[in-house]
Amino acid sequence: MSTGQVNRPATAEATSQYQDLELFTDVLSIVRKSYVEEVEIRDLIHGAINGMLANLDPHSSFMPPEMYREMRIDTRGEFGGLGIEITIRDGVLTIVSPIEDTPAFREGLQAGDQIIKIEDKFTKDMTIMDAVKLMRGPRGAEITITVMRDSFDKPLDFTIVREIIKVKSVKARTLEDGYGYLRIAQFQERTAEDLHDSLDLLREENGGELKGLILDMRNNPGGLLDQAVEVADTFQAEGLIVYTEGREDGSQMKFVAHQKGTEPPYPMVVLINGGSASASEIVAGALQDQDRAIILGTQSFGKGSVQTIIPLSDESGLRLTTARYYTPNGTSIQARGIVPDIIVKPVEVKELQDVVHFREKDLKNHFETPGNGEPEAEPEPEKAHRLEGGDRDDYPLMRALDLLKGWHILRDLNRAA
Repeated sequence: MSTGQVNRPATAEATSQYQDLELFTDVLSIVRKSYVEEVEIRDLIHGAINGMLANLDPHSSFMPPEMYREMRIDTRGEFGGLGIEITIRDGVLTIVSPIEDTPAFREGLQAGDQIIKIEDKFTKDMTIMDAVKLMRGPRGAEITITVMRDSFDKPLDFTIVREIIKVKSVKARTLEDGYGYLRIAQFQERTAEDLHDSLDLLREENGGELKGLILDMRNNPGGLLDQAVEVADTFQAEGLIVYTEGREDGSQMKFVAHQKGTEPPYPMVVLINGGSASASEIVAGALQDQDRAIILGTQSFGKGSVQTIIPLSDESGLRLTTARYYTPNGTSIQARGIVPDIIVKPVEVKELQDVVHFREKDLKNHFETPGNGEPEAEPEPEKAHRLEGGDRDDYPLMRALDLLKGWHILRDLNRAA
């Protein structure tokens, strides 16, 4: 008798599930039989799966075989399209960030832009996969998307020529003697390996060691979790990097740093903005919580969920949100993002000439320098700089460099005291 009482709730639940499945098969049968046009059963099943996943969250989606193949190509850093990462925000198709050196980036699309139309199709109620399918196409073909931005009075059309997008995930150069700059555009299969090669190059350029490093992850839409963990591990000798929590045992994971291969503890500044999402937020959050770097810029995008890619029997794929991730201090980034230690917004910088002043040497009967020698030439502060043309207009970048240089000045003063 007690056994029957225990089984009743389970039996009732199972009966309810069977009834729901029966409802689905009834509708499927009616559509196949009575719809005005004949529809392939496969299209109906795919449509039902799309609808089911669309009700979960913006990042869970079904990928038909051709889309699944393209997704696997994406993580290797080469694919066809415009060069933007998109999401659904408040029901609106929104650009997370344009990828550097792509058609979308060159045309001036920005993080936060809302895509209202793709060609003649409105994006309201459109899934991410449908939008991606529309925007991808043959190389050289034009596409027009209609975009709304906070600064626009009305939506504007952007006509963009599709290209084969080849993303180089890591770029490195020396800004000034001893001060390195690393740009991670996206987290792909080789990102950590490319990062180590770039650091070796920077050390070689700077006599074997660095005074400081700027890690730029602005407009980095994310990518592979394992690569983000390896990048954070490169700069952390110990401690937690990120942990995830989900319903299944396999989704409960913790990632910790290792001593081996860790970079020296030179000062670091990490640059982020509203286009920094997912994996880039994992790296920024870890380095911030473990006091390894100063985070500078503007608040990041706020994608704090983990998607698992599950291959299906017909070569299609399922992208399913299976966990939330948390920074070492237990902070969920979801819908909140990483808040910088120092908020610096992009501004237009214009260099002004110094006002002409009289100096001591211009006064009549001024004292000469002892020894009556010629005064030393004024120092040339730009001599050690290797800044490129647009660097001085990049206000957050220049503030990050000033911060690193100021750290060294203060350290030397403290040692002298």
